[in-house]
Amino acid sequence: EFMQAFWDIEEAQAKAIQHLASFVRDKSALPYLLTFTELIIFAMKTHVDSLELQVDGCSLLLEILSQALEQDVVMALDENVTGSLLETVRKHSENEELLSLVCTLLMMISASEVTAENLRKVGVIPDLLSILRNFLHNEKICLSCCGVLWSLAVSENNVDQALLKSAVPVTSAVLQEHLQNGTVTESACSALWALSLQGCLTENEYEPTTALLLDVLRMNPERPVLVKNTCLALASLLRLSEISALRFITDSKGSGINLIKDAYCLHYDDPAVVESICVLINEMAQYDDVVLDMLSQKMEELLSEIKSCFPSS
Repeated sequence: EFMQAFWDIEEAQAKAIQHLASFVRDKSALPYLLTFTELIIFAMKTHVDSLELQVDGCSLLLEILSQALEQDVVMALDENVTGSLLETVRKHSENEELLSLVCTLLMMISASEVTAENLRKVGVIPDLLSILRNFLHNEKICLSCCGVLWSLAVSENNVDQALLKSAVPVTSAVLQEHLQNGTVTESACSALWALSLQGCLTENEYEPTTALLLDVLRMNPERPVLVKNTCLALASLLRLSEISALRFITDSKGSGINLIKDAYCLHYDDPAVVESICVLINEMAQYDDVVLDMLSQKMEELLSEIKSCFPSS
């Protein structure tokens, strides 16, 4: 009632948000805090010029949504809410601290298909790409923006193909910038895999993207989700192009076949990773030159081992 009565007074809204923040550590308060979500968003929209209120509001929303996720409470936010968050992004497009908070928030809410659809409707992709270009050095921002891109690209209700195509070079730039950061690379790789599945890569991007994904495998062989998504992204590229297949076996830093064998040795007991390796091998097998390379490197022994380890799969 206080927030509704004094909706136009910035100081009143700021104090209300600070007061609500004092309850976030109390897990039992979550049902009550959830009812304030739209009021917090409304306060942020009304006082969008206030950087302090935006930061406090976003921080509080992150705390509430994090608890909701922990307790398996699904929140689908409507178009007004996503539009307000995007308004905050556009108004404070140069403030790295706030953008880091908002992008994390966008990643969390984009997990809901309804919210992802609303993010599409309000036109979030150009803003995400602009943020990535401007803050490519920021690991947290890159992680979050790539997470949102993945949610949008895998959805059935797809956005304008041209928009998604423009995300490919930016996502590749994130991978190049953060090759040694497994968490960021995992997020970027997922986005790139989804973009490749949607046919967003141009012919000129097949070979450099293949080389980049091979580098991802070299730098992060121990991360199962990353290895799985990289193998699936490579499989998608090989399905599309023989250029990718040839780069896969002739890369100057070493053949992709050796990387697959190494990945299997590390993750032989992880069915999801092994399945992704099999999907990739299946795509490799459609090219005669690749098959000859596979035979010379005794890949049939690896396949026999997989078959014996997973007889019912």
